Amino acid sequence: MISSDIIRGYNDTIILFLLLEKPSYGYEISRQIRQISEEKYVIKETTLYSAFTRMEKNGYIESFYQDDIDSGGKRRTYYRITEAGRAYYREKCEEWNLTQDVIARFIR
Repeated sequence: MISSDIIRGYNDTIILFLLLEKPSYGYEISRQIRQISEEKYVIKETTLYSAFTRMEKNGYIESFYQDDIDSGGKRRTYYRITEAGRAYYREKCEEWNLTQDVIARFIR
Protein backbone atom coordinates (compact mmCIF):
# COMPACT_ATOMS: atom_id res chain seq x y z
CA MET A 1 0.00 0.00 0.00
CA ILE A 2 1.09 3.54 -0.73
CA SER A 3 1.14 5.98 2.16
CA SER A 4 -1.60 8.58 1.82
CA ASP A 5 0.98 11.22 2.87
CA ILE A 6 3.04 10.52 -0.24
CA ILE A 7 0.15 10.65 -2.68
CA ARG A 8 -1.94 13.38 -1.00
CA GLY A 9 -0.80 16.12 -3.37
CA TYR A 10 -1.97 14.11 -6.36
CA ASN A 11 -5.46 13.04 -5.25
CA ASP A 12 -6.98 15.84 -7.32
CA THR A 13 -4.98 14.74 -10.37
CA ILE A 14 -6.12 11.14 -9.98
CA ILE A 15 -9.77 12.16 -9.63
CA LEU A 16 -9.60 14.58 -12.57
CA PHE A 17 -8.03 11.87 -14.72
CA LEU A 18 -11.00 9.62 -14.02
CA LEU A 19 -13.42 12.42 -14.91
CA LEU A 20 -11.74 13.21 -18.25
CA GLU A 21 -13.74 10.50 -20.03
CA LYS A 22 -17.13 10.90 -18.39
CA PRO A 23 -18.92 12.13 -15.27
CA SER A 24 -18.92 9.77 -12.31
CA TYR A 25 -19.88 9.52 -8.64
CA GLY A 26 -17.90 8.98 -5.44
CA TYR A 27 -18.17 5.22 -4.98
CA GLU A 28 -17.35 4.53 -8.63
CA ILE A 29 -14.32 6.83 -8.54
CA SER A 30 -13.09 5.15 -5.36
CA ARG A 31 -13.55 1.72 -6.97
CA GLN A 32 -11.66 2.79 -10.10
CA ILE A 33 -8.74 4.10 -8.02
CA ARG A 34 -8.49 0.76 -6.21
CA GLN A 35 -8.75 -1.17 -9.47
CA ILE A 36 -6.31 0.89 -11.55
CA SER A 37 -3.77 0.99 -8.71
CA GLU A 38 -4.19 -2.78 -8.26
CA GLU A 39 -5.24 -2.19 -4.62
CA LYS A 40 -1.97 -0.34 -3.89
CA TYR A 41 -3.87 2.85 -3.14
CA VAL A 42 -7.27 3.00 -1.47
CA ILE A 43 -8.56 6.53 -1.06
CA LYS A 44 -10.45 7.22 2.15
CA GLU A 45 -14.03 8.39 1.76
CA THR A 46 -13.35 11.56 3.75
CA THR A 47 -10.34 12.34 1.55
CA LEU A 48 -12.38 11.79 -1.61
CA TYR A 49 -15.28 14.02 -0.57
CA SER A 50 -12.92 16.72 0.75
CA ALA A 51 -11.27 16.71 -2.68
CA PHE A 52 -14.67 17.02 -4.38
CA THR A 53 -15.58 19.99 -2.18
CA ARG A 54 -12.24 21.73 -2.73
CA MET A 55 -12.21 21.15 -6.49
CA GLU A 56 -15.81 22.30 -6.89
CA LYS A 57 -15.02 25.45 -4.91
CA ASN A 58 -12.02 26.08 -7.20
CA GLY A 59 -14.12 25.54 -10.33
CA TYR A 60 -12.32 22.36 -11.46
CA ILE A 61 -15.42 20.16 -11.25
CA GLU A 62 -19.15 20.64 -11.00
CA SER A 63 -21.72 18.40 -9.38
CA PHE A 64 -25.17 17.41 -10.52
CA TYR A 65 -27.82 14.94 -9.44
CA GLN A 66 -28.90 12.00 -11.51
CA ASP A 67 -31.18 9.04 -10.84
CA ASP A 68 -29.10 5.89 -11.19
CA ILE A 69 -30.93 3.04 -12.90
CA ASP A 70 -28.33 0.46 -11.77
CA SER A 71 -29.09 1.20 -8.11
CA GLY A 72 -32.85 1.02 -8.42
CA GLY A 73 -33.37 4.67 -9.22
CA LYS A 74 -31.38 6.01 -6.27
CA ARG A 75 -30.43 9.64 -6.76
CA ARG A 76 -26.65 10.10 -6.85
CA THR A 77 -24.37 13.11 -6.91
CA TYR A 78 -22.24 12.97 -10.04
CA TYR A 79 -19.18 15.07 -10.81
CA ARG A 80 -17.87 16.31 -14.15
CA ILE A 81 -14.65 18.09 -15.01
CA THR A 82 -14.75 21.70 -16.22
CA GLU A 83 -12.42 23.43 -18.69
CA ALA A 84 -10.60 24.95 -15.69
CA GLY A 85 -10.26 21.42 -14.31
CA ARG A 86 -8.77 20.19 -17.59
CA ALA A 87 -6.21 23.03 -17.48
CA TYR A 88 -5.40 22.26 -13.83
CA TYR A 89 -4.99 18.57 -14.69
CA ARG A 90 -2.47 19.45 -17.43
CA GLU A 91 -0.56 21.68 -14.97
CA LYS A 92 -0.42 18.89 -12.40
CA CYS A 93 0.85 16.44 -15.03
CA GLU A 94 3.67 18.84 -15.93
CA GLU A 95 4.44 19.28 -12.24
CA TRP A 96 4.53 15.48 -11.79
CA ASN A 97 7.01 15.08 -14.66
CA LEU A 98 9.28 17.69 -13.09
CA THR A 99 8.91 16.08 -9.65
CA GLN A 100 9.83 12.66 -11.04
CA ASP A 101 12.91 14.13 -12.70
CA VAL A 102 14.10 15.76 -9.47
CA ILE A 103 13.38 12.80 -7.17
CA ALA A 104 14.94 10.31 -9.60
CA ARG A 105 18.25 12.10 -9.08
CA PHE A 106 18.17 11.01 -5.44
CA ILE A 107 16.85 7.44 -5.78
CA ARG A 108 19.11 4.53 -6.69
